[in-house]
Amino acid sequence: MFPRPSLYRLLGTLAMATTLGGSAAVAFEAPAAWSVSRQMIVVTTDDWNADHGVLRAYVREGAQWNAVGPAADVTIGKRGSAWGIGLNPPERDGPVKKEGDGRSPAGVFRIGQAFGYAESAPTALAYRGLTASDYCVDVDSSPYYNQIVDARDVGEKAVAGATEPMRRDLHFNGDHAYRIGFVIEHNPDGRKGRGSCIFAHLWKSPTTGTAGCTAMTDATMERLLAWLDPSKKPVFVLLPKPEYTRLREAWNLPAP
Repeated sequence: MFPRPSLYRLLGTLAMATTLGGSAAVAFEAPAAWSVSRQMIVVTTDDWNADHGVLRAYVREGAQWNAVGPAADVTIGKRGSAWGIGLNPPERDGPVKKEGDGRSPAGVFRIGQAFGYAESAPTALAYRGLTASDYCVDVDSSPYYNQIVDARDVGEKAVAGATEPMRRDLHFNGDHAYRIGFVIEHNPDGRKGRGSCIFAHLWKSPTTGTAGCTAMTDATMERLLAWLDPSKKPVFVLLPKPEYTRLREAWNLPAP
């Protein structure tokens, strides 16, 4: 089960209440939910329909975001991106993420647990060593929708119809996509039909889009997993460039 972003939700609620009371500066309303974050992964794409983009990592020192390491190419949803459900306030302009639409969720999201085929990995993130009976449930009528579960614990009926076995190497002829990766906490409350099982994982090729995840080289993923520190409340940002430019100052995002 994905950990729930209670701290972020509390901060966002407090920020909204303060703003409605008229005592908070508008500039701090949107980024309040991630004002505690000191690590940020940013993916930008050319537009809503682009299936690839560029990933950059940043660390915050005081009020300044500083780039860490080189930029890296990534692939995203084969049909581009769409507004997801994360830490940011809802946006009205642009497509909205839905289950099975082939789009990656756009917005600001908490980074959840890491996972992989090995029993352990060199990362400070909470890590789940995957087994053949682990599934991420993408059936929106299931009470386990948008959760990683072990069929041995919840029963085979609970994962019936799920198309996301996590040990892809065992279920799909050696597929290495989930050899190492981490959860992007889109739709953490499991709203029906709004999209599920969104990960950062390894790509098949630099020109192959995903079903809605963000994919990258082994080297890029290994670098990120070694760098990410849960005590720094890391977040993941994905936005088309025009949206990034429009929201950068209000959301306190790194300068290009």
